[in-house]
Amino acid sequence: MVLEPVLCPDCGSTDIVRHGRSSAGKPRYKCRNQDCQRSTFIRSYTYRGYLLEVKQQIGEMALNGSGIRDTARMLNISPTTVIESLKKHRYLSAMNEARLAEMEPNQTIVQLAQWQEVEAEVDEMWSFVQSKGQQRWLWHAIDHDTGEVLAYVLSDHKDTAFVQLKALLEAFGITQSYTDDWGAYQRLLHPAFHTVGKANTQTIEHKHLTLRTRIKRLARKTICFSKSIWLHDVVIGLFINR
Repeated sequence: MVLEPVLCPDCGSTDIVRHGRSSAGKPRYKCRNQDCQRSTFIRSYTYRGYLLEVKQQIGEMALNGSGIRDTARMLNISPTTVIESLKKHRYLSAMNEARLAEMEPNQTIVQLAQWQEVEAEVDEMWSFVQSKGQQRWLWHAIDHDTGEVLAYVLSDHKDTAFVQLKALLEAFGITQSYTDDWGAYQRLLHPAFHTVGKANTQTIEHKHLTLRTRIKRLARKTICFSKSIWLHDVVIGLFINR
């Protein structure tokens, strides 16, 4: 006799119990791992949208220029399934957690600045949701030397958005910021630690080009645009976190 263990598709736990049957008569299982977000599951789904590999493809296609309906047609699932799958990525990190983990937690901001000497390029990128009257701006900063994204904020184009980004960047100990001549930078960055010009912002400008090329909803002069703010932010946030 061969016994095949039942694994939770989310956490991989083997602490599984039977939990009745589905409406189609298939056995339903329940994961007893308290940290697992999955309530119940079945081993073989009739609808393809429930398959783990299909859910992974939804995320990959979103990061490679596919819209909601494009993804639904290619994977033979409903647009609602695509949207619900992307909704699960709503809580994304706005900071580079891996970079912060490399820093010693007992160091102060001043010590970090002396130790890291981080120079950052900061810029904003325009987009819109529903119509051009509902503007949506990506404000983010990258390491000038490595090109790593340090932090990002998605908001309307106001000084408050840059204030949020500036607060996120405090943990990295920025010693010098390179930006264009937008007024918010002039007002909120100290002149001694701020350099205005295109010479040192080429890397972040190239990242903007990559974003507009890879994400269809960011392309200029297109009929493919976001219809909801949260989905717009999720797709951009997924790309940046990747």
